[in-house]
Amino acid sequence: MRWLAVLLALTVVACSTRLGKDGRSHSTIDLKYLAKTEVDRIAEIDRAEVVGGLMLIAEKLYKRNPREWKKVGLASREAALEQLRMRHTRSPPELGALRDAPAAALAFSETYTGDRVAALMFGLLTMVDSAFEHKEEFYILDGLNEMKLFNCARNMEVAVWKLANDRNPAGEPYLLANAIDPGGRNLSFEREFGRAMGLLDLMAQVVADRNGRGFSRLSQTVVSGIFLPVGLLK
Repeated sequence: MRWLAVLLALTVVACSTRLGKDGRSHSTIDLKYLAKTEVDRIAEIDRAEVVGGLMLIAEKLYKRNPREWKKVGLASREAALEQLRMRHTRSPPELGALRDAPAAALAFSETYTGDRVAALMFGLLTMVDSAFEHKEEFYILDGLNEMKLFNCARNMEVAVWKLANDRNPAGEPYLLANAIDPGGRNLSFEREFGRAMGLLDLMAQVVADRNGRGFSRLSQTVVSGIFLPVGLLK
Protein backbone atom coordinates (compact mmCIF):
# COMPACT_ATOMS: atom_id res chain seq x y z
CA MET A 1 0.00 0.00 0.00
CA ARG A 2 2.85 2.38 0.80
CA TRP A 3 4.40 2.02 -2.64
CA LEU A 4 0.98 2.41 -4.27
CA ALA A 5 0.56 5.71 -2.42
CA VAL A 6 4.05 6.81 -3.50
CA LEU A 7 3.32 5.90 -7.12
CA LEU A 8 0.08 7.87 -7.05
CA ALA A 9 1.88 10.87 -5.56
CA LEU A 10 4.60 10.68 -8.21
CA THR A 11 1.96 10.47 -10.93
CA VAL A 12 0.37 13.67 -9.67
CA VAL A 13 3.75 15.43 -9.64
CA ALA A 14 4.55 14.08 -13.10
CA CYS A 15 1.35 15.45 -14.62
CA SER A 16 1.11 18.95 -16.05
CA THR A 17 -2.04 20.61 -17.35
CA ARG A 18 -2.26 23.42 -19.87
CA LEU A 19 -5.01 25.16 -21.80
CA GLY A 20 -5.09 24.29 -25.49
CA LYS A 21 -6.04 26.53 -28.41
CA ASP A 22 -9.45 24.86 -28.44
CA GLY A 23 -10.12 26.16 -24.93
CA ARG A 24 -9.87 22.71 -23.37
CA SER A 25 -7.33 21.65 -20.76
CA HIS A 26 -4.84 18.97 -21.78
CA SER A 27 -2.74 16.90 -19.36
CA THR A 28 0.65 15.42 -20.13
CA ILE A 29 2.83 13.08 -18.08
CA ASP A 30 6.60 13.37 -17.87
CA LEU A 31 7.57 9.71 -17.52
CA LYS A 32 10.95 10.48 -15.97
CA TYR A 33 9.22 11.43 -12.73
CA LEU A 34 7.68 7.97 -12.51
CA ALA A 35 11.21 6.58 -12.13
CA LYS A 36 11.99 8.79 -9.12
CA THR A 37 11.39 8.19 -5.43
CA GLU A 38 11.03 10.82 -2.71
CA VAL A 39 14.69 10.17 -1.80
CA ASP A 40 15.79 10.79 -5.40
CA ARG A 41 14.17 14.21 -5.43
CA ILE A 42 15.55 15.04 -1.99
CA ALA A 43 19.03 14.09 -3.28
CA GLU A 44 18.69 16.42 -6.28
CA ILE A 45 17.60 19.36 -4.14
CA ASP A 46 20.22 18.64 -1.47
CA ARG A 47 23.04 18.46 -4.01
CA ALA A 48 21.96 21.67 -5.77
CA GLU A 49 21.78 23.53 -2.45
CA VAL A 50 25.22 22.34 -1.32
CA VAL A 51 26.87 23.25 -4.64
CA GLY A 52 25.13 26.64 -4.66
CA GLY A 53 26.34 27.32 -1.13
CA LEU A 54 29.93 26.39 -1.98
CA MET A 55 29.89 28.68 -5.02
CA LEU A 56 28.70 31.49 -2.76
CA ILE A 57 31.59 30.74 -0.38
CA ALA A 58 34.01 30.79 -3.34
CA GLU A 59 32.71 34.21 -4.40
CA LYS A 60 33.11 35.55 -0.85
CA LEU A 61 36.65 34.15 -0.60
CA TYR A 62 37.65 35.77 -3.88
CA LYS A 63 36.25 39.10 -2.69
CA ARG A 64 38.44 38.91 0.41
CA ASN A 65 41.43 37.43 -1.44
CA PRO A 66 41.57 39.01 -4.92
CA ARG A 67 45.31 38.33 -5.13
CA GLU A 68 44.55 34.64 -5.58
CA TRP A 69 42.91 34.82 -9.01
CA LYS A 70 45.34 37.53 -10.07
CA LYS A 71 48.43 35.43 -9.29
CA VAL A 72 47.44 32.81 -11.92
CA GLY A 73 46.72 35.39 -14.62
CA LEU A 74 42.91 35.25 -14.73
CA ALA A 75 41.10 38.32 -16.00
CA SER A 76 38.54 38.70 -13.22
CA ARG A 77 36.82 37.15 -10.22
CA GLU A 78 34.02 35.97 -12.49
CA ALA A 79 36.54 34.15 -14.68
CA ALA A 80 37.84 32.37 -11.58
CA LEU A 81 34.30 31.38 -10.56
CA GLU A 82 33.52 30.18 -14.07
CA GLN A 83 36.56 27.92 -13.86
CA LEU A 84 34.97 26.28 -10.80
CA ARG A 85 31.64 25.90 -12.59
CA MET A 86 33.43 24.13 -15.46
CA ARG A 87 35.15 21.64 -13.11
CA HIS A 88 33.46 18.67 -14.84
CA THR A 89 35.37 19.28 -18.05
CA ARG A 90 38.62 20.91 -16.95
CA SER A 91 40.75 21.60 -13.90
CA PRO A 92 42.67 24.76 -12.95
CA PRO A 93 46.04 24.32 -14.72
CA GLU A 94 48.04 24.81 -11.52
CA LEU A 95 46.27 21.81 -9.91
CA GLY A 96 47.15 19.40 -12.68
CA ALA A 97 45.06 16.26 -12.21
CA LEU A 98 44.43 16.80 -8.48
CA ARG A 99 40.83 16.78 -7.29
CA ASP A 100 38.93 16.06 -4.09
CA ALA A 101 40.92 16.05 -0.80
CA PRO A 102 44.43 16.39 -2.35
CA ALA A 103 43.36 19.56 -4.19
CA ALA A 104 41.74 21.11 -1.09
CA ALA A 105 44.80 20.37 1.04
CA LEU A 106 47.03 22.40 -1.32
CA ALA A 107 45.26 25.59 -0.23
CA PHE A 108 47.03 25.28 3.12
CA SER A 109 50.41 24.07 1.89
CA GLU A 110 53.36 26.36 2.58
CA THR A 111 54.98 25.55 -0.77
CA TYR A 112 51.91 26.02 -2.97
CA THR A 113 52.14 29.10 -5.18
CA GLY A 114 48.88 28.79 -7.15
CA ASP A 115 45.37 30.10 -6.51
CA ARG A 116 44.54 28.91 -2.98
CA VAL A 117 40.83 29.73 -3.29
CA ALA A 118 40.63 27.63 -6.45
CA ALA A 119 42.48 24.75 -4.76
CA LEU A 120 40.19 24.72 -1.72
CA MET A 121 36.90 25.22 -3.51
CA PHE A 122 37.72 22.98 -6.49
CA GLY A 123 38.63 20.29 -3.98
CA LEU A 124 35.42 20.71 -1.97
CA LEU A 125 33.19 20.92 -5.04
CA THR A 126 34.68 17.79 -6.58
CA MET A 127 34.21 16.04 -3.21
CA VAL A 128 30.51 16.88 -3.42
CA ASP A 129 30.43 15.62 -7.02
CA SER A 130 31.97 12.35 -5.85
CA ALA A 131 29.61 12.06 -2.87
CA PHE A 132 26.64 12.34 -5.25
CA GLU A 133 28.23 9.90 -7.71
CA HIS A 134 28.82 12.65 -10.32
CA LYS A 135 25.09 12.92 -11.01
CA GLU A 136 22.65 15.82 -10.93
CA GLU A 137 19.51 13.72 -11.41
CA PHE A 138 18.65 10.57 -9.50
CA TYR A 139 16.30 7.68 -10.24
CA ILE A 140 15.04 4.61 -8.39
CA LEU A 141 17.99 2.39 -9.24
CA ASP A 142 20.64 5.02 -8.44
CA GLY A 143 22.49 4.39 -5.21
CA LEU A 144 24.40 6.73 -2.89
CA ASN A 145 26.97 5.90 -0.22
CA GLU A 146 26.29 7.41 3.22
CA MET A 147 29.98 7.30 4.15
CA LYS A 148 30.90 9.50 1.17
CA LEU A 149 28.26 12.03 2.21
CA PHE A 150 29.36 11.89 5.85
CA ASN A 151 33.04 12.34 4.99
CA CYS A 152 32.13 15.21 2.70
CA ALA A 153 30.32 16.94 5.59
CA ARG A 154 33.31 16.43 7.89
CA ASN A 155 35.59 17.94 5.24
CA MET A 156 33.50 21.12 5.36
CA GLU A 157 34.23 21.14 9.09
CA VAL A 158 37.95 20.68 8.42
CA ALA A 159 37.88 23.55 5.90
CA VAL A 160 36.31 25.89 8.48
CA TRP A 161 38.97 24.93 11.04
CA LYS A 162 41.84 25.41 8.59
CA LEU A 163 40.58 28.78 7.39
CA ALA A 164 40.51 29.96 10.99
CA ASN A 165 43.72 28.37 12.26
CA ASP A 166 46.26 27.50 9.53
CA ARG A 167 49.00 30.10 9.15
CA ASN A 168 51.93 30.69 6.80
CA PRO A 169 55.49 31.10 8.19
CA ALA A 170 54.83 34.83 8.69
CA GLY A 171 51.90 34.01 11.00
CA GLU A 172 49.25 35.17 8.52
CA PRO A 173 46.22 33.09 7.49
CA TYR A 174 46.60 31.46 4.10
CA LEU A 175 43.18 32.83 3.17
CA LEU A 176 41.16 35.65 4.73
CA ALA A 177 37.69 34.43 5.68
CA ASN A 178 35.67 35.39 8.78
CA ALA A 179 36.39 38.91 10.01
CA ILE A 180 36.70 39.72 13.70
CA ASP A 181 37.47 43.40 14.25
CA PRO A 182 36.28 46.39 16.32
CA GLY A 183 33.44 46.85 13.83
CA GLY A 184 31.97 43.48 14.73
CA ARG A 185 32.19 39.77 13.91
CA ASN A 186 31.45 38.58 10.38
CA LEU A 187 30.99 34.82 10.51
CA SER A 188 29.23 34.42 7.17
CA PHE A 189 31.73 31.77 6.03
CA GLU A 190 31.04 29.59 9.07
CA ARG A 191 27.29 29.95 8.53
CA GLU A 192 27.50 28.90 4.88
CA PHE A 193 29.76 25.97 5.65
CA GLY A 194 27.48 24.98 8.53
CA ARG A 195 24.50 24.93 6.19
CA ALA A 196 26.38 22.68 3.73
CA MET A 197 27.36 20.35 6.58
CA GLY A 198 23.76 20.12 7.75
CA LEU A 199 22.48 19.28 4.27
CA LEU A 200 25.13 16.61 3.74
CA ASP A 201 24.54 15.06 7.17
CA LEU A 202 20.80 14.96 6.50
CA MET A 203 21.37 13.26 3.15
CA ALA A 204 23.75 10.75 4.75
CA GLN A 205 21.06 9.85 7.29
CA VAL A 206 18.38 9.51 4.60
CA VAL A 207 20.64 7.27 2.49
CA ALA A 208 21.61 5.12 5.48
CA ASP A 209 17.92 4.64 6.29
CA ARG A 210 17.10 3.72 2.69
CA ASN A 211 20.02 1.29 2.55
CA GLY A 212 18.87 -0.31 5.80
CA ARG A 213 22.16 0.44 7.55
CA GLY A 214 22.66 1.74 11.07
CA PHE A 215 24.07 5.21 11.46
CA SER A 216 25.71 4.87 14.88
CA ARG A 217 29.12 4.16 13.34
CA LEU A 218 29.05 7.66 11.85
CA SER A 219 28.47 9.45 15.12
CA GLN A 220 32.09 10.41 15.85
CA THR A 221 33.15 13.90 14.79
CA VAL A 222 36.47 14.14 12.94
CA VAL A 223 38.82 16.71 14.43
CA SER A 224 42.12 15.64 12.90
CA GLY A 225 42.53 18.62 10.59
CA ILE A 226 43.01 16.23 7.66
CA PHE A 227 40.62 16.07 4.72
CA LEU A 228 38.94 12.66 4.54
CA PRO A 229 38.73 10.62 1.31
CA VAL A 230 35.48 10.80 -0.61
CA GLY A 231 36.09 9.89 -4.25
CA LEU A 232 38.26 6.90 -3.28
CA LEU A 233 35.47 5.25 -1.30
CA LYS A 234 33.44 2.50 -2.97
